[in-house]
Amino acid sequence: MEHFDCVVIGGGMVGATSALTLAQLGLKVALVEKFTPKLFTAEQAFDLRVSAISIASENLLTQVGAWQHIQQWRSCPYKRLGVGESGSTYTEFNAKDIEQRHLGHIVENRLLQLALWQEIEKLENIHLFCPESLEALDQTTDKAIVTLTNSILTAKLVVGADGAQSKVRQMSGIGITGWDYKQSAMLINVETSLAQQDITWQQFAPTGPVAFLPLAGTSDLGGYGSLVWYHQPDEIARLAALSNIQLKQEILKNFPEKLGDINVIAKGSFPLTRRHANTYQHKRVLLLGDAAHTISPMAGQGVNLGFKDVLALQHVIAEAIDGGEAWYDEQVLARYEKARRSDNLLMMSTMDALYLGFSHPSPVVKGLRNLALLAINKVPVLNSTIKNKALAYACGL
Repeated sequence: MEHFDCVVIGGGMVGATSALTLAQLGLKVALVEKFTPKLFTAEQAFDLRVSAISIASENLLTQVGAWQHIQQWRSCPYKRLGVGESGSTYTEFNAKDIEQRHLGHIVENRLLQLALWQEIEKLENIHLFCPESLEALDQTTDKAIVTLTNSILTAKLVVGADGAQSKVRQMSGIGITGWDYKQSAMLINVETSLAQQDITWQQFAPTGPVAFLPLAGTSDLGGYGSLVWYHQPDEIARLAALSNIQLKQEILKNFPEKLGDINVIAKGSFPLTRRHANTYQHKRVLLLGDAAHTISPMAGQGVNLGFKDVLALQHVIAEAIDGGEAWYDEQVLARYEKARRSDNLLMMSTMDALYLGFSHPSPVVKGLRNLALLAINKVPVLNSTIKNKALAYACGL
């Protein structure tokens, strides 16, 4: 039985980042994960799972040493963000309006995880347990006991960063509230004929939005992009069963003309759900990222919320250590949830409001949302205040 200051369950993007930030505070950390990330080569095809990494998240990843690897591998910076329906109801956000060089980067999730693991392997105070799985989790008055497939660990703190189906959450008896959106999302990697690598956009329709995210590099057709198509589950299932050539024709019929010509490279789909843990803490167990909250992926804020969780936990523990407190005390750890719950709930509610507002069939609702977007575009005061504040918040600034 080996003792650690902290055991992190889940070695994905959020879990690996939390392990690094806790290790930077001088803590002895164990990181538990089932699978090792695949090494990167420039010839590899793009993964379907990508994230829009905000400026604030870039800063955190730079702090832990991972962003430098991403810059050497592949990512795509974007300067503009478009949203709306069409014509006068379409509005665009620009990095220069908030005095930034870009709004963020589109990065493959696997490369983010790999970059973090390469930094983890450099640190002597992080011990990797991989491949390992969580089998049991118990707590006594002074420690947590973590039973893995092949090991038993004890810790002052257990961090659950093991995703939406979190075993840590379930074994700690933490309930969730939420619902299914009764929609699915299809991810489609494509070659694009038009040079639009500096913008990510989202266009709404009654059946759900369609979105474009730029990917790095040039292809024989022009460039690369990731498409996201939201629709009813049965329609997404139909689309997923089509050949790439058949799917291309459906995309050209349903996506805006500004997409241009495309070739389909790969595709996948998943259901849309919202989940929020009833509490982020149970004694000496804390939940981070998707283990605590899952959000509609419309604005690409899911992983950025997870990185905000990581930064908040690091600050709480650092302040406790500096103040001479027992950083693992339950009252100290409770400050993490106080710092994060309201912000996560605000972003989740905002995404739900956008989702419902743009999918509502009522002509009155459609008229109101079109009027609001038109006002933001045409009224200078609204344009320079509401748009820029919303943009800065989305970037984590």
